[in-house]
Amino acid sequence: MKLQIQSIKFDADQKLLDFVDRKTNKLHTFYDKITGGDVFMRLDQGEKVDNKVIEIKLSIPGTTIFAKENAKSFEAATDLAVEALKVQLKKYKDKLIERV
Repeated sequence: MKLQIQSIKFDADQKLLDFVDRKTNKLHTFYDKITGGDVFMRLDQGEKVDNKVIEIKLSIPGTTIFAKENAKSFEAATDLAVEALKVQLKKYKDKLIERV
């Protein structure tokens, strides 16, 4: 899967980029026809504790799935977003199976 990772208004270190890449690549175990994806990481303005935002958009044949999560760290937000995408992928795959 070709994954584009962008950090908006900050520079993400290589360790964080590798973490996000590793986590999102595990989604292939749930649906192997993912063609690509975009990841956007940014810091929210304000005094909130949960100011790290990650948005993940995955392209699969026929549709796109999306998850957006806030957390105290980008790693935690990534974990939450990947879990949400797992659920969406499972539902999508079940719908495909029902059509057959």
